[in-house]
Amino acid sequence: MTAESKRNEAMIPDIPDEKFRVIGIDENAGETLARKRIGYWQDAWRRFKENKIALVAAIILIVLIFFILFGPAISGYEFEEIDSNAINQGPSAAHWFGTDNLGRDLFARVWQAGRVSLIIGLVGAFVASIVGSIYGGIAAYFGGVVDDVMMRIVEILLSVPYLLIVILISVVTDSKSLGTMLVALTLTGWCGIARIVRGQMLQLKSQEFVLAANALGVSPMKTILKHMIPNTMSLIIVAITFDIPGYNFSEAFLSYVGLGIQAPQTSWGALSASAQQNFMFYPYQLLFPAIMIALTMLSFTLLGDGLRDALDPKQRK
Repeated sequence: MTAESKRNEAMIPDIPDEKFRVIGIDENAGETLARKRIGYWQDAWRRFKENKIALVAAIILIVLIFFILFGPAISGYEFEEIDSNAINQGPSAAHWFGTDNLGRDLFARVWQAGRVSLIIGLVGAFVASIVGSIYGGIAAYFGGVVDDVMMRIVEILLSVPYLLIVILISVVTDSKSLGTMLVALTLTGWCGIARIVRGQMLQLKSQEFVLAANALGVSPMKTILKHMIPNTMSLIIVAITFDIPGYNFSEAFLSYVGLGIQAPQTSWGALSASAQQNFMFYPYQLLFPAIMIALTMLSFTLLGDGLRDALDPKQRK
């Protein structure tokens, strides 16, 4: 034994054998989960809650939707009710948002107008998403000449200004109703989502589950609807949240220039258009609908940013 070995042995403490206990090997320890297993949507919700800005935007939207649904009833006035003794009154205890040039309660009218604006935004975005998803899925699935022809049609439709389409439809139908507005805005509004879905599905087309469905003889339409579109759902949801403020702004702009919703119906754009004539004297009449338009567009945009980060599978931990 060398001197170094003796020195190392001397450094080892003299511990009796009774201090040791054989614990063996737990064969099931390798199967123990370090944390609770969560699914994709649960993890997305966890990440979304960590985004405080997107969470605040969602809360603002919930509050807005609550007042849009129940605001006219809370006011105690009908949105068409005219009071000649309360013309152009400022905000007060009787009329929280004041009155317009006909004596109508602006609190009731703002939230009634919000219903029209929100319907156009939500319905327009959902219709565009459904049509665009199916169209883009068919183009990506078949590819080749079918894809080329379908995408050239999309490019032609995108080159046509939507303002021109609205004017043509209004002239042909001789109507400026809610239905006419929805048709005009969604006639080409689905093209953007179609291009997004097509690009994503071109990547999914070569995946094993799609090849397996083809090998089993699943019909092309069922493959697109049951297998490919659900795997692009996160992109579609994000696209919807970004499309809603776009439709709201388009409706507000068209109503402001006189091509949108007309009396007796009203919208935030129509309220802004009627209030701009008296803006110098009664600025509150334009202030409240403008704030609602800005809050809605900003909240949906921030919500879309939060959902885009939360639904991104690359950021999943």
